[in-house]
Amino acid sequence: MQKFDLIATCASGIEALVGRELRDLGYHVQVENGRVRFEGTVEDILRTNLWLRTADRIKIIVGEFDAKTFDSLFEQTKQLAWDTLLPIDAAFPVEGRSRNSQLHSVPDAQAIVKKAIVNQLSETYHRRTRLPETGALYPIEVAINKDRVQLTLDTTGESLFKRGYRVDKGGAPLKENMAAALVLLTSWKPDMPFVDPVCGSGTIPIEAALIGQNIAPGFNRSFICEKWDWVPAELSEKLRDEADSKANYDVKLDIAGYDIDQNMIEISKRNALEAGLADVISFKQMAVKDFKTDKINGILVANPPYGQRLSDQESVRKLYHEMGTVYRPLKTWSKYILTSDLEFERFYGNQATKKRKLYNGALRTDYFQYWGKPIWHHEGKREKA
Repeated sequence: MQKFDLIATCASGIEALVGRELRDLGYHVQVENGRVRFEGTVEDILRTNLWLRTADRIKIIVGEFDAKTFDSLFEQTKQLAWDTLLPIDAAFPVEGRSRNSQLHSVPDAQAIVKKAIVNQLSETYHRRTRLPETGALYPIEVAINKDRVQLTLDTTGESLFKRGYRVDKGGAPLKENMAAALVLLTSWKPDMPFVDPVCGSGTIPIEAALIGQNIAPGFNRSFICEKWDWVPAELSEKLRDEADSKANYDVKLDIAGYDIDQNMIEISKRNALEAGLADVISFKQMAVKDFKTDKINGILVANPPYGQRLSDQESVRKLYHEMGTVYRPLKTWSKYILTSDLEFERFYGNQATKKRKLYNGALRTDYFQYWGKPIWHHEGKREKA
């Protein structure tokens, strides 16, 4: 089976997580800014689309080369074996971006790449008329950075964060793959209590439940490459059956989501139902200041409002203060809180054990981590809640 050079693209700050996920799936990886390189067959393309929780897309690298002139871009693009990927009726829009390069005009770069591919396909398929472009979609990107050109073919389609379970959302929803990253950056294990005290539309608890039950995040959606003539439908089916057999639907999880807004709790319940997790997660209306628990050795993950507008800042910082007051006594719990307010620790009233810089979309945020001290059995096992 043909091997491809592949990249998993991702948000800045979580490349190491994507690398870890790929290594756990058995791949050799090279972690770079905003992406992780690996090699694989058609089967690996489908498997990684199905299983990666924190990536955005899986792309095939069709070619990489240096180009400082449009002639060079045209000739080197034309030399690539596009006909092995694109059938005669392929619809192949070309997107582009350029940074710190002599070929800085993105529309021109897109047009040149498009023309070169049309040229190569027309010669290969002996076409004298225009290519029809009436078939399946093959999205191509030309990315130029410091005169280095990378031509890729997107296998995913809609970004991997679109799991397919979100039927409704609140004002500032967290992307599903970012929510999964927040969970994977904690020390949570499925036998531990998990709480999101400001759950909004329920994304963080839902992603935790998918992780806890080992459910493939792409199980309930399709990928653009599944419509391509060289991607066998039976292979897709086989990998989905395999994923279904690996899920542990019977594992008992203790996952709760709370929000001050009853409307958001209803949305969370609808989303959990769509994800097949309605009986797995407990959602309840509750203000942060009212949270109490007798459970021990838990994990709390929160993505509270950031107070970006000055008018909101006072109420948000009051919320941070309430969080500190309520969570500090939970000595065996580890708390993880994401916000763009870099003064968060001052209002929370405690310095974080560790901070990690992450990007929530284009917004720079910090993940403030407060590590608890779990209570252990004398045999060295964690005390259960």
